[in-house]
Amino acid sequence: QVHLVESGGRSVQAGGSLRLSCVASGFALDDILDYDAIKWFRQAPGKEREGVSCIESIDEITVYAEPVKGRFTISKDDAKNTVYLQMGSLRPEDTGVYYCAVALAEAHPRGCDEIQTYDYWGPGTSVTVSS
Repeated sequence: QVHLVESGGRSVQAGGSLRLSCVASGFALDDILDYDAIKWFRQAPGKEREGVSCIESIDEITVYAEPVKGRFTISKDDAKNTVYLQMGSLRPEDTGVYYCAVALAEAHPRGCDEIQTYDYWGPGTSVTVSS
């Protein structure tokens, strides 16, 4: 059974940094036959959920949403089966609940930009950035 669990969210001052973790189980991050990509999303209060960053299983290609480019870095540790989101130069508008989600592998590998839906989601971790 696939499970994702996020952690690392907390309150922080603007300009600060945080590292979020997404521990995966039920599939292996080092097996390109298991999944196509893992993506971080966030949802701010009163707003729709938005994609933040994605990492593909093949070649570990990464994709970032425009608002976080140059400030956030997605990475993975296969030994720990964990995906990270390193967030820097945090702004109040980065406040929200952050979720990780996985798109399991299909017959033809998909890149981050091709994936329409994600199969499993974590419960989320809350980030609050104060000015």
